[in-house]
Amino acid sequence: MIFVATENDTVYAFDADQNASPLWKTSLVNASSGEAPVPCGDVDGCSISGTIGVTATPVISVDRNAIYVEARSKQNGAYLHKLHALDLASGAEKFGGPAIIKASVPGSASDHDAQGNVNFNPLRENCRPGLLLANGVVYLAFASINDVTPYHGWVLGYNADTLQQTSVFNVTPNGSAGGIWQNNGISTDSSGNIFVVAGNGTTPPSTNNYGQTYVKLTLQGGQLVVADYFAPFNASTLNNTDLDVGSGGLLLLPDQSGAHPHLLVAAGKEGRIYLVDRDNMGKFQSGDDSQIVQSIPNAVGGSGERNFYPPVFWNGNVYFSGANDVIKAFSLQNGLLSTSPVMQSSTTFSFPGSGMIVSSNGSSGAILWSLEWHASSHAGTLHAYDPGNLSHEFWNSDQLGSRDSLGTITRLNVPLVINGKVYVGGIPSVTVLGLLP
Repeated sequence: MIFVATENDTVYAFDADQNASPLWKTSLVNASSGEAPVPCGDVDGCSISGTIGVTATPVISVDRNAIYVEARSKQNGAYLHKLHALDLASGAEKFGGPAIIKASVPGSASDHDAQGNVNFNPLRENCRPGLLLANGVVYLAFASINDVTPYHGWVLGYNADTLQQTSVFNVTPNGSAGGIWQNNGISTDSSGNIFVVAGNGTTPPSTNNYGQTYVKLTLQGGQLVVADYFAPFNASTLNNTDLDVGSGGLLLLPDQSGAHPHLLVAAGKEGRIYLVDRDNMGKFQSGDDSQIVQSIPNAVGGSGERNFYPPVFWNGNVYFSGANDVIKAFSLQNGLLSTSPVMQSSTTFSFPGSGMIVSSNGSSGAILWSLEWHASSHAGTLHAYDPGNLSHEFWNSDQLGSRDSLGTITRLNVPLVINGKVYVGGIPSVTVLGLLP
């Protein structure tokens, strides 16, 4: 089965191997009581066409036979965020859901209330990253629609069996912004630590604020607390020029040999690659970033806002697709990246780059899939590259005219690969590609 969640607050389930009607279709709003998706015009700076409903990629628990979906709506003038748990077989609500999303933390931010609490703002907040299911908890992360304040970055945890809130973390309780924008979702390691990256906002070492920061969260007494962090030396400059480090998300790498076995790698709008030891992230150091494993400036992207996608890893290489740039691969050996690309594609991708995923049979039969969004037409092109030789493009969806064309897609989109098929979510439809019989 393949599940599709839309900005119109509708979830569909299809047979992933058949071109047929939906197996089921569920609306996440109660139209009879006046509930509907949020009109884009209600939110200043809205960049989502039409309505705002489901933006974040849902998460599935096969054990619980449930798909968890975060949805926005408006009812009788009030703005709502809800967490739904839908039955995989029928689409029916489970576990007494949906749960209305609310949160509050003590803080001195400018939007605090009379009791000194900073409250979740259902109009300004938007759930951006993919949901995470870890150790029986569903985690959601929030930024805004388009940097319109007041808003904050939030990470909220909900019990996967009861939909009761378990934990709350605010990125900037004593400051502003710090949204978690990353389109690849929240990450967790084998020890249960959670990793997010916050964009523009009040930065450390200010009191309890973590804008422009890679943050490691751990549970302490049932609550999420900061266990460690890394903020670039030029975080204030990045803030002032809207070059937030959170634009591209982060990638937790497999264990490596050498002095730093547990690493994360990332790049933001500045196009600088950060390689950070997850066991000792380095916090903040003025003047330079020499306290982290590696910082490689001007590595990703051609100009302007350089990077909007997370990297991918395969067989000892880390791949980036920056804006106005080719896809670049950096080798990873003994816990260190090559300081320049070891290979690159012949195709240059305009803004915002391309969303990538690697499919393989272990260390063989690998394909790097790259989904390109064309700003002028909003059409998409899917590319298939040899990840061992990026100059070799196996195929792309435009090379045979209209036969394999994708039509209109959204930007910041990443393909899905399973069972020998590639699925690309579009504006009006899902395109499925595979080998011809």
